[in-house]
Amino acid sequence: MPHAVARLRATCLATSLTRPHLDRGPPRKDRCPRCRLIPSHCLCALQPVVPTRAGFCLLMAAFESLKPSNTGWLVADVVPDTAAFGWSRVAVDPALLALLDDPQWQPVVVFPAEFAAPERVVTTLAPTSGPVPASVEEAVSTPRPLFILLDGTWSEACKIFRKSPWLNRFPVLSLHPDQCSRYRLRRSTHTHHFCTAEVAALCLAMAGEAHAAQVLGAWLDVFSSRYLRARQSVPPDAEDDAHQRLRALHPPAATPFAPR
Repeated sequence: MPHAVARLRATCLATSLTRPHLDRGPPRKDRCPRCRLIPSHCLCALQPVVPTRAGFCLLMAAFESLKPSNTGWLVADVVPDTAAFGWSRVAVDPALLALLDDPQWQPVVVFPAEFAAPERVVTTLAPTSGPVPASVEEAVSTPRPLFILLDGTWSEACKIFRKSPWLNRFPVLSLHPDQCSRYRLRRSTHTHHFCTAEVAALCLAMAGEAHAAQVLGAWLDVFSSRYLRARQSVPPDAEDDAHQRLRALHPPAATPFAPR
């Protein structure tokens, strides 16, 4: 079954009367519908899936799900409990509100502290957001962390944060990573701006899901490697550092790929 971002993409394709040209340079190339790369660089057979206690809710700007370079898609690849919704200033999807009200989840908006009221800002997760509970009883009574990620350009993410009053009831998690972004698929003038998959990996690490965080980081690196080599008309290198790291963290035989 297609994951949440793939379903949102399909809906956007079916309902949008006009769509931007999102491939770099003519002509537009055929792409694998599953991984969004051109067939010669397809990485579907390598896709990892890591069940986690933490979940993600992606609020995606208009047409973001259609962009081949979008990395929210990679989060949904790796983390099964990933939901995705298109953002609108004038309407809120009832399914989104139902998700945020679900008692199994403890929602938190991930965004820089300087844009939020001080009383909303947190820099660590509440104790209920730690590692997997030790018993079934504890798991039932302990809310799971749900990271709300604003997926779009920096200006789009700021707009979503400012113009979504229904998010105001949730705390704002401010991340302070000690490294610069490694994302190379879109240009940014700020090295402290991270792509959605990088932010998600930081959230997983904070939630005690170190292995899932490492796998997602490696998956992003493999995707980036193949995406850039496809853009340069260079064959993929299955033995580069990114591919070797992904295989070490998540051997292909561990979770056989099943088309969705």
